[in-house]
Amino acid sequence: MPGTEVLCPSLGPRELRGRDGGPESLSMSLDSLYQEIILDHYRKPRNFGDLPEASISMEHENPVCGDHLALHVQLRDGAVEDIKFQGKGCAISMSSASMMTESVKGRSVEETRSTIESFLSMLRGESPDEQVLGDLVALQGVSQFPVRVKCAALAWTALRQCLRQTEG
Repeated sequence: MPGTEVLCPSLGPRELRGRDGGPESLSMSLDSLYQEIILDHYRKPRNFGDLPEASISMEHENPVCGDHLALHVQLRDGAVEDIKFQGKGCAISMSSASMMTESVKGRSVEETRSTIESFLSMLRGESPDEQVLGDLVALQGVSQFPVRVKCAALAWTALRQCLRQTEG
């Protein structure tokens, strides 16, 4: 699955960019760290595989670039007990899916919904809530590349749709 993937440049937070040397060099080191986080999740995806006991499964595809994702969610007692994904795609889509599963596994459905909305808001260019998102902030720079936003959002929109289908 993983291979050589060219990531978008400048995947760090915009507010750390500067021209005076200090913040710019910090930004460059954060960009490097963020790219490493993304590549690590791409090369060694967490929660990758099937989940036969899933409460709900959903498939989503990004026809623009060919990313394909199947998401499997096991809900119990108002929480995401387990979550796995399968699929293939670019480093951004697969990393985002891996990071998402780590982020929401074990959380209440309410917390999960809040995380989904915070993440998607960040992809729309809004300032991220780093307390809620943690390492997911590594994907903030994707918001500068509209074509790649759909890649990063693929798993998140699938999860949001899964949760909507379980309502009522």
